[in-house]
Amino acid sequence: MRKSLIASLIAASFMSANAFAADLLQVYKEALANDAQYASARASLAAGQEKAVQGRAGLLPTLSAEGGYSRTDADVRAGAATVNRETSTNGYTVTLAQPVFRWANWQGYQQGRLATAVAEAQFSQAQQDLIVRVAQAYFDVLASQDALATVQAQKAAITEQLAAAKRNFEVGTSTITDTHEAQARYDLAVAQELAAQNDLDIKRTALQQIIGKPAGDLATLKPGVKLAAPEPAVVDKWVQSAEQQNYGVIASQFGLEIAQRQISANRAGHMPTVDVYARRSHNNSPAGSGAGWSQTNGNTVGVSVNVPLFSGFSVTSKVRESIALEDKARSDLENIRRTAAQGARQAFFGVNSGLAQIRALEAAEVSSQSALESNRLGYQVGVRINIDVLNAQQQLFSTRRDLAKARYDTIMNGLRLKSAAGLLKEEDLVQVNALLKQ
Repeated sequence: MRKSLIASLIAASFMSANAFAADLLQVYKEALANDAQYASARASLAAGQEKAVQGRAGLLPTLSAEGGYSRTDADVRAGAATVNRETSTNGYTVTLAQPVFRWANWQGYQQGRLATAVAEAQFSQAQQDLIVRVAQAYFDVLASQDALATVQAQKAAITEQLAAAKRNFEVGTSTITDTHEAQARYDLAVAQELAAQNDLDIKRTALQQIIGKPAGDLATLKPGVKLAAPEPAVVDKWVQSAEQQNYGVIASQFGLEIAQRQISANRAGHMPTVDVYARRSHNNSPAGSGAGWSQTNGNTVGVSVNVPLFSGFSVTSKVRESIALEDKARSDLENIRRTAAQGARQAFFGVNSGLAQIRALEAAEVSSQSALESNRLGYQVGVRINIDVLNAQQQLFSTRRDLAKARYDTIMNGLRLKSAAGLLKEEDLVQVNALLKQ
């Protein structure tokens, strides 16, 4: 009765802990609100969106106003007499100018639009990176928990075997060697438990860095969860998508076009500029000879043409510089395209290899369980020794740990595959979250 009550209390506490366990989607929402890298990307997006506004300003009219006031205090000698005269002058000028032909300004407008597109692509990449980082940190914690649970289970099993070996030695049915072997395994398990606990603390700290607070209990994978193969099942289609739709590739393509337009903008240093303008001026000044004030009002409309003749070879130098930067941008684009394609290949093969590993480890788990039961029975009848049982236990626990790790790695490779192809969205995280115990 007492044992039944204790078991019920333990089960109830376990269910209560799982009821309040955070799942992957909840952790992701915490990261959206608190992750510093994502907040930085969001601020960069807001800054990048202003580039289009700044570029457009070069095509719009400008309005300026200039005003002035001056006062003169002078002593004027007229024959033997000295006369003090105070005069003041004031006026203003308002000018409205509209660019008609400024090739550099037009290229700046196009570059501003492209810079905004670069910022948007980089932010989309940051969103995908956040999904991958959160999922990786989440499953790292689960893997560390599994490793710790495996070591603790091994330790508990070794403790039982150590107690049995000591009893059998006392009654004379086994040698002291069985006791020493079990004791050595137990001491090793204690050391492994300390290392596993330390690794779990580190993984939890890494997750805390992303979400800004301790994660608490996390929902685990459902038992025997089945994972799907990539669709489409052809690696070339994933590679093609990565080369065309990866956000890093898209941002680099816009960067290359910006570099090309910069060449044209620098060549505009040899081109004339044409503006139309309208000016209104007003001026008050003394008329002289004591005749009072002279007031002048003027309205001017005109066209301004500026033709550059020589600038000390600076324009030519800037053109050469921008051509070199265009070559650099083209090489960077090719490197990023190749990197995205390689990432897609690695993730695709990782998913398929992981699925094969999972199937093999599931079969190995069944075999290891049968081997452990056979060794226990053989130990009881005297045809197996204590070390055989310990080895069978370790093999079973290691197989279960490796099976869980293979599932985590396969899930992560699936997310990385979609990220490399530029297809990863929050809906994919929702699908992964459905694999967890709710």
